Amino acid sequence: MNTFKQFQVNNEPTFHTSIVDKEFPELTNNEVWVKIAYSDVNYKDALACSEHGQVIRHYPMTPGIDFSGVVMKSLDKRFQPGDQVLATGYGLGVSQPGGYSDYQKVSGDWLVPLPETMSLRQAMVLGTAGLTAALCVNALLTQGMKAEDKVIVTGASGGVGSVAIAMLHKMGFQQITAFSRKEEAKTWLQKLGATQVVHPEAFLPEKNKPLDKQQVDYVIDTVGGEQLTRLLPLIAYDGAAALCGNAGGIKLTTTVLPFILRNIQLIGIDSVNVPHEKRLNIWQQLADLSVTDHLVVNEITLDQLEETTKKILDGTHQGRTLVTVGETI
Repeated sequence: MNTFKQFQVNNEPTFHTSIVDKEFPELTNNEVWVKIAYSDVNYKDALACSEHGQVIRHYPMTPGIDFSGVVMKSLDKRFQPGDQVLATGYGLGVSQPGGYSDYQKVSGDWLVPLPETMSLRQAMVLGTAGLTAALCVNALLTQGMKAEDKVIVTGASGGVGSVAIAMLHKMGFQQITAFSRKEEAKTWLQKLGATQVVHPEAFLPEKNKPLDKQQVDYVIDTVGGEQLTRLLPLIAYDGAAALCGNAGGIKLTTTVLPFILRNIQLIGIDSVNVPHEKRLNIWQQLADLSVTDHLVVNEITLDQLEETTKKILDGTHQGRTLVTVGETI
């Protein structure tokens, strides 16, 4: 076999997607060939598959910021053929071909050995969404978040939000408010662990004040923009918000008052360039918590990617989408 299948976006002669045949390039330095079993679809992947997403650095490109699979060939002493691995973030699907491919060549520095108690499928049910959710939860735990505290999770029906709710529930949190505009998501979010599911506009005050009634201790915010602006004045003294998304916009209009009068913290969360040792610890934490059985998971193949990414950008997608790339391993 000299070629393999790869999903690709291109902007010549006009923007389009296609599944193409690619030849195997040679490995250099500490690179590794991985036979991909699964990838997933994140908001960033949806942007990468759209003409005006402003994610792809150069074309043609194979999106897919995550993948899991089996090492086929390695020039990195840390990995041997047959090893099960996963990769998320770094330049995958943005500046280097990503997970929407039967095989992928990647630096060994970007690979994480699959935890013993996690399957390749479970790894991609979580993917970057799971990594990000764990980073948010851990950041707030470091700030002092306790199981009895009131926690709001925004964008709850999305990947990061749903994983965060499942994690908090497994950790014993009893006051989890899920923000969701989708009435059809209410039942499954409650099953996931949300104490209550509310439309953001039913919770947030009509008029945004510099400081308002303290209604929540901690926030995991996947949305950003105006919604976070309106949430900050509601956070209680010594509380914090972990911010990991910008689906609601990149602008934040606020005052210094919540920070200097209530001592709240706004913590930025990046999942792309997380140090390797930290990744290892978080993936083991996710394996130990074992939350994948409770998540809403859609399964697709490469030829269904375009339809799925449009749903994500339209705001009609729920839960996690698993992409079955190669043979199930």
